Amino acid sequence: MNADLHVYDTTLRDGAQQEGLNLSVADKLAVAGHLDDLGVDYIEGGWPGAVPKDTEFFTRARTELRLKQSTLVAFGSTRRAGARAAEDPQVAALRESGADVVCLVAKSHVGHVERALRTTVAENLAMVTDTVAHLREHGQRVFVDLEHFFDGYLDDPDHAHAVIRAAAEAGAEVVVLCDTNGGMLPAQVGQIVADAGRTGARLGIHCHNDTGCAVANSLAAIEAGASHVQGTVNGYGERTGNADLLTVVANLELKLGRTVLPPGSLRDATRIAHAVAEVTNVPPSSRQPYVGVSSFAHKAGLHASAIKVDPDLYQHIDPEAVGNDMRLLVSEMAGRASIELKGKELGFDLSGDADLVTRVINRVKELEQSGYTFEAADASFELLLAAEVEGVRPAYFDVESWRVITESSSRPGEQALSEATVKLRGGGRRIVVTGEGNGPVNALDHALRQALGQAYPAVASFHLTDYRVRILDQGHGTDAVIRVLIETTDGSDTWVTVGIGPNIVEASWQALLDAVTYGLRMHRVAPVGADDTHH
Repeated sequence: MNADLHVYDTTLRDGAQQEGLNLSVADKLAVAGHLDDLGVDYIEGGWPGAVPKDTEFFTRARTELRLKQSTLVAFGSTRRAGARAAEDPQVAALRESGADVVCLVAKSHVGHVERALRTTVAENLAMVTDTVAHLREHGQRVFVDLEHFFDGYLDDPDHAHAVIRAAAEAGAEVVVLCDTNGGMLPAQVGQIVADAGRTGARLGIHCHNDTGCAVANSLAAIEAGASHVQGTVNGYGERTGNADLLTVVANLELKLGRTVLPPGSLRDATRIAHAVAEVTNVPPSSRQPYVGVSSFAHKAGLHASAIKVDPDLYQHIDPEAVGNDMRLLVSEMAGRASIELKGKELGFDLSGDADLVTRVINRVKELEQSGYTFEAADASFELLLAAEVEGVRPAYFDVESWRVITESSSRPGEQALSEATVKLRGGGRRIVVTGEGNGPVNALDHALRQALGQAYPAVASFHLTDYRVRILDQGHGTDAVIRVLIETTDGSDTWVTVGIGPNIVEASWQALLDAVTYGLRMHRVAPVGADDTHH
């Protein structure tokens, strides 16, 4: 545990308040395991006693959660106005949660005390003091989150400081200053935190991202003396989210030289960001700092030329420091350096053949002019590159014909059924297969893989995992050109292919052909000859 600066994750509580995010108890236990792998000091598990799912989480955590590095925290509120902490059922739930640490939320804004709690400033201070002291007497460590602290400070700084002192004097280890509405800017945060430091309490920071400054505000608070920072993985949270804890810790370690995670743990940041995204079922942002798939992606030819000399010229850190990779995107903007570097990444040495590089550049520009995109479809680009380098496009089969029929019943509730027939030659024989699916593309996918599976057993492991469609010339209505991107996996590797066509089925068919062709190439199946019918 880092005594100098606590890293406190609230993904399971504050992050779970994000619109559309709904975690089961099993999900929460899985995410907690990932957070422990990252090495955060504290994991806030939820609000036992107030949320039944969170009560169950803490019960199951006692036997199912084996934390190696992190400490589990139960979240709750101070006692009710006019009551005693010892008799408050919500406080009792915190005592009985089994958590060694409790984080209490308390009011620090006079307006909220008077209008939301409907009590007096004096009683609010008593609620903080009584609850903190009671939990400390029962052997639990206590942190206090001061809700709306920054807005409250601007309204009445003396009361804001009085609440800090009340919490600290009652035994709270950390008093966390919360920008609950997310409306502060870094200079304001820095000044207010520095002023709050005069209370002598250990201070923490909890920021929301409504101004887009949650990470910057967190760093400003730490620079001003806060030694406890709260946030969520991937910036989850209600409205615009909380401070992205991965960005905060990466900035602290890589930019400010402060060790806040166990040695080497930051290299797991990218893996953990994506693992948590899988559990939450919230697609990760490709442009997320440090851990996004586009964080170190380079498209412009000028950038690639510089990177060819020295990757640091257009990258602020080594991507490996956070477990990420540099990616080179191939597009109509690509220059010679982009193509050479991308070729090297894919196993082709193009540096000694200027004419070859020129042909590839021209081919890419020609295809992208008609609607193709290769920056998200490395597999299709590798097939294009192989065709130019080796003189022929890798070919494992020859398609005679394909067709799709969709039949719909007039009976209510019955789905339309699609049937696809594929005729091809592969593995030295003619194969005809009919497949069914819940749509024309699904039917074609089934038929193609069933047919090729008879000649190439490796195809049995190929599965379509993502399917994206874009209309390129929307003004043309139903006769517009369609671009399809298909993601395929064999269980261990994943690849993306692209297809273009005047209708969604034809574009999908082209992407499917590339997908199985690339998969067979990756499995080192020997091609049988040239196939110039595609692209």
